[in-house]
Amino acid sequence: MSDERRQFREGVRMMVAERFALGKPSSVIAKELRVSARSVQRSRGS
Repeated sequence: MSDERRQFREGVRMMVAERFALGKPSSVIAKELRVSARSVQRSRGS
């Protein structure tokens, strides 16, 4: 994976973490960030 792609994914993980802290459900986070719900769930486990 390229460094650029890795940075993008890390940025998404950080945004997911911020939204989880606000108490938002996975489905809402996925829609806001335009990623799959599965990606959100994986990020939550990281």
